[in-house]
Amino acid sequence: MSTEERRESDTGEKKDKAEAIIAEIQGRITKAFDIFDHENNKTVDVREVGTIVRSLNCCPTEAELHDILTEMEEDEPTGYVKFEKFLPVMTTILMDRRYKPQPEDILLKAFQTLDTENQGFLTSDELQKYMMKEGEPFTQDEMEEMLSAAQDPDKGTVQYKDFVGLMAVEES
Repeated sequence: MSTEERRESDTGEKKDKAEAIIAEIQGRITKAFDIFDHENNKTVDVREVGTIVRSLNCCPTEAELHDILTEMEEDEPTGYVKFEKFLPVMTTILMDRRYKPQPEDILLKAFQTLDTENQGFLTSDELQKYMMKEGEPFTQDEMEEMLSAAQDPDKGTVQYKDFVGLMAVEES
């Protein structure tokens, strides 16, 4: 095989691999979108987009999510996002690996910073104070959902070393 033929073969293999990766990503996007397409009409309620995006292991802030929605929405907002607008935006986001979740060690350091007495836990009251008043505040529903997963019901504390393992997302 000549050098030119080898180069063409390598280029073809790389193209096939890239197309396979894109197809796999678009399959994941389609599957996630379809779960929320309750009417089976290739649209989802705009309020569900954040949940879909996060189910794809993207963790945008609310401001970043607003920017994503602006890209996806029609010129005249209808309250729905069409699949044909959702797919290319999310494909680009996933291909560019934007809005990646924080790794476990960074999450642990964040909790340790809040744990000024180095106890290895935060009380539910402390965690609520931080999560609902600082940075990008949680809603009451989000806080209740978090505490239901994180809180030791007997002690009313969050053993954050255990909890960060639940929060961390494996790279795919």
